[in-house]
Amino acid sequence: MREKERISLLRKELAKHNHAYYVLNTPYISDFEFDKLLKELEKLEAKYPEFNDINSPTQRVGSGLSDGFITVPHKYRMLSLGNTYSEEDLHDFDNRLRKHTDQEFEYICELKYDGVSISLTYENGELVKALTRGDGTQGDDVTVNVRTIKSIPLKLKGDYPKTFEIRGEIFLPIFGLELINSQRLLEGLEPYSNTRNTASSSLKLLDSNEVANRPLDCYFFYLLGENLPTNKHYKNLRKAKEWGFKIPDEIEKKTSINEVLGFINKWDKKRYDLPYEIDGIVIKVNDINMQQEMGFTSKIPRWAISYKFQAEQVSTRLNKITYQVGRTGAITPVANLEPIKLAGTIVKRASLHNAGQIERLDIREGDIVYVEKGGEIIPKVVKVELKARDLFAPSTIFIKKCPECNTELVKKDGDAKHYCPNFEDCPPQIVGRFEHFISRKAMNIDGLGVETVELLLKENLISDISDLYLLKKEQILPLERMADKSADNLINGIEKSKKIPFERVLFGFGIRFVGETVAKILAEYFNNIDALMNANIETLITIDEIGDKIAESVFEYFSHQKNIELIRKLKSSGLQFISTIKDTSLSSKLEGMKIVVSGVFIQYSRSELKKMIEEHGGKNVSSISKNTTFVLAGNNMGPSKKKKAVDLNVPLINENEFLLKIS
Repeated sequence: MREKERISLLRKELAKHNHAYYVLNTPYISDFEFDKLLKELEKLEAKYPEFNDINSPTQRVGSGLSDGFITVPHKYRMLSLGNTYSEEDLHDFDNRLRKHTDQEFEYICELKYDGVSISLTYENGELVKALTRGDGTQGDDVTVNVRTIKSIPLKLKGDYPKTFEIRGEIFLPIFGLELINSQRLLEGLEPYSNTRNTASSSLKLLDSNEVANRPLDCYFFYLLGENLPTNKHYKNLRKAKEWGFKIPDEIEKKTSINEVLGFINKWDKKRYDLPYEIDGIVIKVNDINMQQEMGFTSKIPRWAISYKFQAEQVSTRLNKITYQVGRTGAITPVANLEPIKLAGTIVKRASLHNAGQIERLDIREGDIVYVEKGGEIIPKVVKVELKARDLFAPSTIFIKKCPECNTELVKKDGDAKHYCPNFEDCPPQIVGRFEHFISRKAMNIDGLGVETVELLLKENLISDISDLYLLKKEQILPLERMADKSADNLINGIEKSKKIPFERVLFGFGIRFVGETVAKILAEYFNNIDALMNANIETLITIDEIGDKIAESVFEYFSHQKNIELIRKLKSSGLQFISTIKDTSLSSKLEGMKIVVSGVFIQYSRSELKKMIEEHGGKNVSSISKNTTFVLAGNNMGPSKKKKAVDLNVPLINENEFLLKIS
């Protein structure tokens, strides 16, 4: 057994030195000595394969080519943060939170790293799964690539929970981008433009050996699980550091929003001295019980926010203003610019948003304009250099008719955009609906792209979505660039899409305000399309995370006969209109009840109680209304929620009373 003991010893030694070098930045031995130990371990593992371990330090080098990444559901939703850009917005955020509780609380301030969000699952101290954010409810399993990142521990040390998730940001240090680009230039290849995009594309490489050659790094900033060490976010991160995770030293506790603003101002100046890119500051409530009490919307947590630094601005000439028509008929004016480099990429076009924005800035063709990336992603025009303007440059007059179908535009009250109402016959709207329906997050139809859709429309083979399911191979084979194999792929892709679950079919309809998360909520609540079509606005509003705008939009969509007819045709083609979301019911004792869980509990966690509600037929809702059946109230319940429950005569029951209800 000496060989097994030596292998175990080498693994522990190498893991310790790896952590010292990549996490603590304090190497104990030279690279030569490290490599010598690694080679000894490689030889022993090759000689004694019965002692193989997927989390061995030798596995950091990658395991070769992958066929692709499978999509896996998140155990806990992985949402984005709401963004803010001003002190006023931060004070509003603070005021909103203080309405939820009469207790004092701390904020935790963290740097916002410019990379790729990742969620890691550990079981018994070993890394078992790594998922990207994806759509928030499911992400790509990139475990094989994450194992190659040397600052991510494969095995933990200390008193870690049996099972937990930890979230962080995988990023590429500035020196890493320079290193990769110097090599690419030597090979005659185009250099990469920025660290964020390079980190993202690196993580999705199909060859993990190639990923291992990229100097990716990772910082961690959030723990999730049923048995966390403490109920304080900051303390949990300190514990995670003891287990072997790379936790940033820059994290600080603050007792007021003014102290938070001091932290923001400090790092707005110091960010350029960092060896990696950051684009803002993340602010979180420290108390995890309060986080749960404050809850989530369908897209963001209410207890956290991201303050984004002022984006880089550059000036260039606006040559021409053109207009785009979206799939909903929304008209977006676009600035066609003299190409300029901005935040690492070449920008040729930028959004002008709407007629109101053009009027406010008095934007004209020929102007010198300042462009920045909104949220550092989408370029937008933010200012005009009036001193450089030609005195005779005519004012911009927003178009009156659709640039595609010449229909008179309309503008709705309370909406900044103009719309083309020609829903049936406006080409970009028709193509846009198809493009959305066939997209990866909806029906994911292999072999069918926008160019093929346009060709099928041009040849009058399709006019609405349901026509896709009537296509025959002999109809599409004569089309331009359509070979026998391509035709088979298309027909097979359409046939395969009939198995796509109901929530993605619903998302594919492109109902305004119904994104992936909302579609899943609606599918799970109503279970089938008929129940959803017959729902009134009052019923829709009672659903957790469904607000007035969403309810009105869904109701309006199903009030149009053409949409009802479309669904009838798709039903007859065999698409899925009954939810397949797994039923975990234990009883129907809470059937039809809408229950709010609020406060801190003694016997069970909030997530466990919410699961019990669903298992016994009840519905978890986040806000109290006259339709709420009762509030499951724990300690430290928010005063505003308690007052609302009393005002609306909604019963408050404690944990023991609830357990009696389901026993």
